[in-house]
Amino acid sequence: QFDAITRLAALALETPIALISLVDRDRQWFMSRYGLEAQQTGRDISFCAHAIADHDTLVVTDAMADPRFMDNPLVREAPGIRFYAGVLLETPDGRALGTLCAIDRRPRELTDAQRETLELLAGQVMALLELRRIGRKLVDQTKRLEDQQRRLMERELQLASLLDSMVEGVVVQDRSGAILLANPSAE
Repeated sequence: QFDAITRLAALALETPIALISLVDRDRQWFMSRYGLEAQQTGRDISFCAHAIADHDTLVVTDAMADPRFMDNPLVREAPGIRFYAGVLLETPDGRALGTLCAIDRRPRELTDAQRETLELLAGQVMALLELRRIGRKLVDQTKRLEDQQRRLMERELQLASLLDSMVEGVVVQDRSGAILLANPSAE
């Protein structure tokens, strides 16, 4: 699903590269990538880190003419970034995770329609991440419930075994007098 989004971003913005880039303290790693072999780079040279610092969409029309990026090895060497458009991926509580970005090897402008498309796709990335988070939470809750059910069944078997082995008769009734349980000795 994430690969489909990066492919759509590349098609919509007509760029050879599109990435879902997540940033930690030291690096950016590519959760999904289209048109780029690298799986990660250092945070210190990432364009994405600038979008996170600004808490906004970052558009660089010509990285060679931008003092922030002109000496960046990603500009000077492979992949030769000249154009970058990255939409911030942000959790509902305001935590910046990374960007959905489109990259070109030539300078260019970003149209309003392309910006809107990239922002809409970034929203889909966040929706998918949220669904994954909820899914993991549900799986964890299901495992806990299964563990509780297993323990209850074990206790039930222990109790049944104890009641079955008792010499004394045991009868359990509800308030109306209906018999709920009787061990073999009571029978």
